[in-house]
Amino acid sequence: MTKHVIVIGAGIIGASIAWHLTRVGARVTVVSESGAGGVATPNSFAWINASWGNPEVYFRLRIRAMAEWQRLANELPGLPLAWCGGLCFDLPPDRLEAYAAEHSSWGYGIERVDRERAAQIEPNLVVPPDFAVHVAEEGVAEPVATAKALLADAEQRGAQVIVGAVDRLILSDGKVTGVIVSGETIGADEVVVAAGAGAPAIVATAGVKLPLDTPPGLIVHSRPYRKLLNGLVLAERLHMRQSAEGRIIAGSDFAGGDPGENPEATARDLFALTKAALRGAEGLEFDFHTVGYRPTPADGFPIVSRAAGVGGLYIAVMHSGITLAPAIGLFAAREILEGERNALLAPYGLERFAQ
Repeated sequence: MTKHVIVIGAGIIGASIAWHLTRVGARVTVVSESGAGGVATPNSFAWINASWGNPEVYFRLRIRAMAEWQRLANELPGLPLAWCGGLCFDLPPDRLEAYAAEHSSWGYGIERVDRERAAQIEPNLVVPPDFAVHVAEEGVAEPVATAKALLADAEQRGAQVIVGAVDRLILSDGKVTGVIVSGETIGADEVVVAAGAGAPAIVATAGVKLPLDTPPGLIVHSRPYRKLLNGLVLAERLHMRQSAEGRIIAGSDFAGGDPGENPEATARDLFALTKAALRGAEGLEFDFHTVGYRPTPADGFPIVSRAAGVGGLYIAVMHSGITLAPAIGLFAAREILEGERNALLAPYGLERFAQ
């Protein structure tokens, strides 16, 4: 029997799960209040990486996700994906060296670079770093275009996309059997909640508590401009890249910085800093800023699992959605349809918060 799965959320995670489910024959309905692209996804820096600050077990999941991006690009040609490399120097030299040594020992392709090499990699940096690390295998996926491409292909395979607000989940005898969307009941065999910052309110209607923080992150976007950056630049208090359409996208951190009391002023200051950091940027013009609310589980790591004690409900919420999307889509689809849980997801069950 064909399983009917409702996926709530049309950002990069919801789109990937929906696409992977349709690929293996499920009947899929995607429900989103915002339409394709979601809410957090358009405000993402879109960096694909397995970079610093991660324990090895999480590094392994991220490395697998980077490989799954390559697989996804082969299966869905034309995805706006670029393996442009990342130049990182946003830590003091001793901490940067410790990161490089640790991640190199795990097999990450880190090259230590001096000022001359950094200037070769990114010739338009006004002040190249004396010491940086470069990872050629890091990349970006233009987030909204990728989510839309996944959903469009899923629709061609029979998925239905509904724009509407989720009023609540339908709970019957301890099992979620569907959702009420803008007053209309839609039944399903399984419901996936991949609604980012909106997920806690949705799962609460089935009595499930989701420990999620939603810190704001401000990112600025220039008007399209000639090519100034080759890849990602992660400098101290300034992370930037250039999009496929030529926009310089920057944050004080890749997740976006604190918008402060006056986000417009914060954005203008950040843009001035960005412009000053780049040679040849005299004609670069500010276009707009975004403030995204990043869905961040309380311990910082993904929540990807069924909800204990509630049948028919699967939750997929995380901060590193762009990096993890193809792996989470693949693993979630297998678990939902075949009951097979990938070992890489073992640390990321919701039950860890109940202890």
